[in-house]
Amino acid sequence: MRFRLSTLLIALNVGLILAAVAAVSVVAAGLLGQQGHEQALARVELAAVSAREALARAEEDVVAKARLLSERPTAERLLRSRSSTELESFLSRFAVAARLSVCAVTLGGHPFAANGSPLPELSGLQTLSGRAMLVSGPAGAPILLAGAPFASLPEARALAGLAIDGPFAERLADQVGLPVAIWSSEHLAPGDPREALRQRARESSAPVAGRLDGLAQYVAVAPYLGEGGKVSLLVETSLPTSEVRGSVAHFLRRLGELALVATAVSALSGLLLARRVTRPIGELREAAERAGRGDLATPIPRASGAETATLAATMEEMRRRLLATTAELKRRQAEAEAILGGIREGVFAVDRERRVRYLNPQAARLLGVRQEEALGRFCGDLLNPRRADGTRPCDEACPIVHARFRGPTEAVEHLELESGERRAVVVVSAPPGADAVSADDRQFQVLRDETELEATRRLRDAVVANVSHEFKTPLAAQLASIELLASSLSETRHPEALELVGSLERGTLRLTQLVDNLLESVRIEAGQLSIRRQTVALDEVIEEAVELTSPLLAQREQQLEVELPYPLPPVVGDPPRLAQVFVNLLANANKYAPVGSTIRLRGELAGATISLWVEDQGPGLPPGGETAVFERFFRSPGEEPGETGMGLGLAIVKSIVERHGGTVAAEQHTGGSRFRVRLPVLEAA
Repeated sequence: MRFRLSTLLIALNVGLILAAVAAVSVVAAGLLGQQGHEQALARVELAAVSAREALARAEEDVVAKARLLSERPTAERLLRSRSSTELESFLSRFAVAARLSVCAVTLGGHPFAANGSPLPELSGLQTLSGRAMLVSGPAGAPILLAGAPFASLPEARALAGLAIDGPFAERLADQVGLPVAIWSSEHLAPGDPREALRQRARESSAPVAGRLDGLAQYVAVAPYLGEGGKVSLLVETSLPTSEVRGSVAHFLRRLGELALVATAVSALSGLLLARRVTRPIGELREAAERAGRGDLATPIPRASGAETATLAATMEEMRRRLLATTAELKRRQAEAEAILGGIREGVFAVDRERRVRYLNPQAARLLGVRQEEALGRFCGDLLNPRRADGTRPCDEACPIVHARFRGPTEAVEHLELESGERRAVVVVSAPPGADAVSADDRQFQVLRDETELEATRRLRDAVVANVSHEFKTPLAAQLASIELLASSLSETRHPEALELVGSLERGTLRLTQLVDNLLESVRIEAGQLSIRRQTVALDEVIEEAVELTSPLLAQREQQLEVELPYPLPPVVGDPPRLAQVFVNLLANANKYAPVGSTIRLRGELAGATISLWVEDQGPGLPPGGETAVFERFFRSPGEEPGETGMGLGLAIVKSIVERHGGTVAAEQHTGGSRFRVRLPVLEAA
């Protein structure tokens, strides 16, 4: 779904405002919640501490009122007169006036008169000095009880007590502003969620606060230390969590109202901005659509605003350049069509799927088809190339595919046309452009008809093959006769004759090698060089090559050093062809190495590959000769006129090695040249 620019601008404005408000809301809510949590904890803890201080003041007040009672003359007079009834009446009035729960007088450690409230346990009161004692009252509520002796009656004591009960807690709650509960330190409530806070307060003797989600309250517990610094009471305050949540909710409501107002304002401003921005952009869009439809004659309208004016000027400049470029392309297209129509060679272009997208008239005449019929067809079906065995090279050896990865290629193809005519053509394939990425990118091929030239080559090859074959038979017989003659001559009785026979044998060997290379070259050019596939023992192959070339080495007094890994691994291939490889390499080294020099045949095993090389001490490779020496009929610029050979040996070596799945390379080394052959070894079963 596509949206208008105005809609996107409005949505962008509103979205940014909402995102900002949402971000502020989230952060503010989090901070406010955290602050509210901390303030609630501080508030309940402060209330608990304040209530504990009020309790301490109440204790001091009880002690002071006990002393005040012991100093009252009326109390002392009634005690001396042993008038318990009147003393009880006085004590009742004193308790009401002093807001005491217990008001009594003891004589000799025994109760004598009281204000009417039941008296708690009085043991230990005699030893208490300056502080109130927490005792358990008859009703179960703890009582702060203080005593003071009468100055004139040491055996009598005035008692003042304050019950730590519900009304007392309510008075403390009014003072601190939060509900207050006071518990004895021995009070335990295992099922109460607040018991954990109480236990922490008992152990630390310090105020403890926390949020209890189960009770939805913030609770603080402040321990009250009694005699001996032991915890005697726990002062507890609480605050509902709803009060904190209510503050946060109120803030969020106000923030939501602000967001609604900001959204409305941003939507209105976005609408106004969208109208201002989209009008010139819409005009530029219409101009771009016209140019896209091919209308490059209409100028681009000017626009207001710095950015849109720059865009309009850029589009106008682009329109003018496109107009000029289109005219130039049309001119070049006309020139190209004139050139392609005027050359003798056929030219056709294919796409990434090798379907024909262009065909010049010469190619159409060569293939015997009409141009409109050829377009869109697979080039293999149109050309219909055939090998000698009747198969098509389109799947394995297509020059068009090879050109895409290896650069320009040239191949001789034998075509079977739809009319039944057979033609021999040279197909030169160019790689696609560097920026060719789409399926319709063109790749051009040139067709050169060489049917008559091919017939001439076949006639030549037939003559060469026949002549070479006729040479091989008498040469083989002559070589056998020379070997028999050499074996019958004695080295001591006929040294001159034996030397002449040896020279005759070497000349026959060179002539035989020359004929073999000539025949092999004809087979390579005709595509008839087949390789047998069998297990080959490399040591036997090298031994045969050394034996065949030993007379040539002896003629030039050259030494052959063989250093090969033992044992040599077997390879898969054709033994005679591989022997021919090393015969040619040794003969090449023999020809270029100086008289009396040393030729080395070495090797090494590297993984699944055996590497063998021949080194000589000759003049080395010519400049740029690392590749050129493997071309047919290549002769070294420094080769002496008297040297024999036609420059076919190394080309034959390269062809045989590559058909065995290996590689051959020429290398320059100190003091000569090196020719290295790499072959894949036979993997052990």
